[in-house]
Amino acid sequence: MKRPHPRHPLAVSLFVLTLSLLLLGLLAVYNASVVEAYRDFGNKYHFVFQQLKWTGLGLIIFFVTSLLPPQFYKKIALPFFLLCLLLMIAVLIPGIGNKVQGARRWIALPGFSLQPSELLKLSLIIYLSAWLETPRKLVNFLAVLALVLGLTMLQPDLGTAIVLATTGFLIYYVSGAPIIQLVGLASTGVLGIIFLILSSPYRRARLTTFLDPTQDPLGASYHINQVLIALGSGGLTGVGLGRSRQKYQYLPEATTDSIFAVIAEELGFIGSLILILLLLGLIILAFKIAAQSTNRFNQLLATGIAGWISVQFLLNLSAMVALVPLTGIPLPLISYGGSSLISTLVAVGVLTSIAKTLKT
Repeated sequence: MKRPHPRHPLAVSLFVLTLSLLLLGLLAVYNASVVEAYRDFGNKYHFVFQQLKWTGLGLIIFFVTSLLPPQFYKKIALPFFLLCLLLMIAVLIPGIGNKVQGARRWIALPGFSLQPSELLKLSLIIYLSAWLETPRKLVNFLAVLALVLGLTMLQPDLGTAIVLATTGFLIYYVSGAPIIQLVGLASTGVLGIIFLILSSPYRRARLTTFLDPTQDPLGASYHINQVLIALGSGGLTGVGLGRSRQKYQYLPEATTDSIFAVIAEELGFIGSLILILLLLGLIILAFKIAAQSTNRFNQLLATGIAGWISVQFLLNLSAMVALVPLTGIPLPLISYGGSSLISTLVAVGVLTSIAKTLKT
């Protein structure tokens, strides 16, 4: 007779893939940040030490969340969601939220900058999974999503808003919503994104550079051109580990949004493919856990987490190869940043908790 197992093969595989990605991420952060770290802090290990600290904390929280039963997350769904909404409001208040390059996305804490939108992704998934266990009217679902997206766009952060909206619609669809509703909503969403892009000068500039990367190569198109140079320089096998030229002040956001470009330059197509396959393996495992879950809440929760990681992965890589405009979305488990890394590890811990409930 099949029964739940604390060491389910899917849970073990999930941990192995996650650990592999974390190690690759630490190596990538070090290689991408060494020049900037030495210039700004006189210590070439500064960024990788920070990332290592967050990795250690994230792994501790990962193990804790993996030991808690999935029903625990159902119980805390509403208070956790409300806490994240309060943090999203707090970050907009001058003196609490830090304003960087025109955006308020971080709350300064002792030794750490918290990005509430990263926690919001997980809290929205948990809340919707619990709330949509029973059928809900479309207007109620849209009201919840509109509140979340409104707070996100006040920062402003279009990339995160796209991730939240896509993940929310995926959970709503899996909960039993008619496909015709989602087609109409998707069309409206695309029109809304176009409006937001055209109504903002810096987003219009990103769209223009996406349509024609050769336009203004030293201005608006500079970032995407440097990304494409890095990708092209890598070739099949790369220029060699640690030998990236683009990280020498040429490539913007080399440790965060554009870290894949440094990996592709140093490790080439083969190294990039290995990274992509590891992330795809993680995503496939997440969807397998969702597919094998018989509990409604667990199924929706696993689907939401799988969708969240998938959308971020696709958006980041698509932007790097100029399939979509640059969105400022980090690469899961790879990009530098404590809030994103820890939130993702918590989500993987929740997935592991669900996997342990599956029958072997």
